[in-house]
Order: sequence, then structure tokens, then C-alpha cells
Amino acid sequence: MTWHPKWTRRPLNCLRALLITRLREIQMHTALLAAALLVGCLLAVQASVNLQLNSAVGTPYGASTIQLGVATGLLLVLAVAAGALGALGGLPDVKPWQLLGGLASPLYITSGILLFPRLGALAAVGLFVTGQMFASLALDLFGLLGIAQKSLSAGIVLGAVAVLAGIVVIIRGQKAAAPPGAPKSSGAGRAGWLGLGILAGAVLPVQGAVNAQLRAQLGEPITVAVISFAVATFTIAVVLLVLYLTRRTTKPKIAPLKKMPWWGWLGGACAAAYVTGTFLLMPNIGAAVTIALTVTGQQLTSALIDHRGLFRLPQRSLTKPRVIGLALLIAGSLTIQLA
Repeated sequence: MTWHPKWTRRPLNCLRALLITRLREIQMHTALLAAALLVGCLLAVQASVNLQLNSAVGTPYGASTIQLGVATGLLLVLAVAAGALGALGGLPDVKPWQLLGGLASPLYITSGILLFPRLGALAAVGLFVTGQMFASLALDLFGLLGIAQKSLSAGIVLGAVAVLAGIVVIIRGQKAAAPPGAPKSSGAGRAGWLGLGILAGAVLPVQGAVNAQLRAQLGEPITVAVISFAVATFTIAVVLLVLYLTRRTTKPKIAPLKKMPWWGWLGGACAAAYVTGTFLLMPNIGAAVTIALTVTGQQLTSALIDHRGLFRLPQRSLTKPRVIGLALLIAGSLTIQLA
């Protein structure tokens, strides 16, 4: 029998096809990881650009209402384009508390508007991340809101200690990095702002768990995002109305919006991208990896915004203590999520 050259080529072709397929899988996975990091960056950008919206409107509650309304509109257009609104037919079977995930968004967005000028982007986001990490730990360790229960491990404890150490170092080094004219608070007022930052971060994992329950009922992640943001917009609009009627906030201004820089409108788009992105990424790369990367993107971007004074924010130097605190926060966050 004579050996034919094509008998050699067949295994080589199969091996080449296998390698190409594997390479494409690696490229796709890498792209998804990069997308998760980018989504986290957008969350930090959202909080920063919302300050311009607040400056134009004149009240943080009015700015939050507009920003959430823009996000709701964008997600609604996306849901219509994807033909996902048919999932609303499943609402009669949904428990009322599963519709309340959107309540977290007004608190988070308004807190960002209030905290960024006072604490800076890095310190404010550091507090948000600290709240996120410890709230997600509580959900995991106690198996709350449908989350699978996890046992406490050495890695989780080590990560939690690193997160606490990181935020303490950042807050202590904040005064040295503060620009001239930065708002100052008394001891009690400062403690209140710090507590608000941790609380605003803590509600995000709770929101995610509640929205996951709603997604299990409706099946369409984009529809869930629309519902969540619609609830958020309605809630903050009611809060704005009540505060205005009781004279605790000023009437929102509309005319100055015309002079606002174009990027001042990006908050709603960033919020919509974050919610949609996390919903789509979690089934592909896992919830732990998604959260770890989005939190990392959040912290790195906030450090850059502070150091460069981007989006017209006061410039706060990235001093050695703040770099150490940032490194501890990132290391702790990654350890907790991936332990």
C-alpha cells in the first residue's frame, strides 16, 4: 500500500481547527473580562458626571430624577428593539418585594452627588466598595434572598481585613490630598457622610439579589432592568416632590441644562450600560469574577479621576497612603469574591 500525503494533512487540519477554535474561545473570554472591567469604570464615571447635572439643576434629587429617567428611557428603547417587553406578562406572578430592587439606585446616585465634592472620587468609591463587599458577604454567609450559602473561609476573612484596612488608610490620607476650598465637616457630620457612603454601597448587592429573583420569574434581563430603573425613577421623583413641598430642597432648574457640557448627560447611559452589562456578563464569566472586575474598574477609574481632576472635579493628589489604601481595597475585593 502506498502512503498518500493527504493522510498526513487530515490530522494536521483537525489539530489546526482545534487550535483556532480554542484561540477564539480565549479571545472571547478575554474580551468578556475586559468588558466587566470597563463596566466598573463606567460606574465611577457615572458618579462623577452626575455632579455637572447637579450643578445645572440645582438640587441633587432633581439631578438623580433626570439621570434615572434618562437610563430608564434608554433601557426601554433597548428592550423594545430586543422584543423583550413581552416578559411583562409575567408580572402577575411576581411577589411585590421582587419589584423593589430599584429602590437602591436613588440612594446610590444621590449619595455620589453628595459625597464626591466632600470626600473625592477615590474615598467615596472606596466607601461604596466597602459597603458592597460586606453586604455581599452577609448575603453569602447567611444565604439571604435566594443566594447560595457559603461557609466562612480564611481567604474571605483576609479579604475583609484588607478592605477595612484599605478604606481606613484612604480616609486618613484624605485630608493631606484635599484641595484648597474643599468642603469641611465637623466630627459628627464627617461620620454621617462616611456612614452614608457605606450604606449606599451596601444596597447594591441587595439590589442585585432582588433583581436576580425577578429575572428568575420573568426570564428577560433587559426587562428586569427597565422595571428596576422605572421603580427608581418613580421613587426619587416622589422624594423630590415631597422635599420641594416641605421646602427642604429647591425647585429644579431646567434652563441651565442647555449650557451643561455634553458629557454631563452620560450618567444615564453609564447606569444603563452597567446594569445591562452585569446581567449579560454574569452567566458567561460568573458572578464572582464579574463583581471582582467591576469593583476593580470602579476603584482604578475613581483614582484616575481624583488624581487628574477629571470632569471638573477638584484635583486630589494620589499620595503614597492613598495608593497603599487603593491596593489594599483592590486586593481585598478580589480575595473576597474569588476565595
